[in-house]
Amino acid sequence: MNIGIFGGCFNPPHQMHFNICKELIDGKVVDKVIIVPTGDAYQKNELESAKHRYNMLKILLAGEDKIEVSTYEFKQEQIYTYQTLKYFSENYKNDEIFFICGADNLKQIKTWKNYKHILSNYKIIVIKRNDDYIADVLDELKDIKTNIIVSNIKKVSISSSNIRELLKSNEKSLLKSNLLDKNVLNYIEQNKIYMQ
Repeated sequence: MNIGIFGGCFNPPHQMHFNICKELIDGKVVDKVIIVPTGDAYQKNELESAKHRYNMLKILLAGEDKIEVSTYEFKQEQIYTYQTLKYFSENYKNDEIFFICGADNLKQIKTWKNYKHILSNYKIIVIKRNDDYIADVLDELKDIKTNIIVSNIKKVSISSSNIRELLKSNEKSLLKSNLLDKNVLNYIEQNKIYMQ
């Protein structure tokens, strides 16, 4: 079985995150996706608590039997990508592990801890935004890029940071259209997160 490990903040999780998982599964790139949100130890501005991000992902993915959410990175210390991939490789010894990341992450991969180990030992599925240009990055990684798969998923230019701005400015009508699942939006409103 091919298992995609989809890491990130998911702050908040939105419709494009869901679409990426579904298209990779429907396109038979992977058989299953495990979403691994970063824990609270990850140092990033405006990062909502791991508990809320986990709950929103569970709401977004309700009823999906080929997509699950892991709390592996919910530890007191920061967990690096290579550790996460090692953990899932050891727990799924008979399966092939793929790492799903955005093109923006690929551009920064040389700053990752043990990035050569990741590129040498795992297949990386790169999700492009519409305006992403990654040929230069691929050229820089030419000696170790054989495991990089650039996906053909049509990715719209929405991001969690854009959604947080819309929530702060109370543009909920835009969110209800196609960016954010209505049940996730209800959770955000009920818990008063991202609104200040």
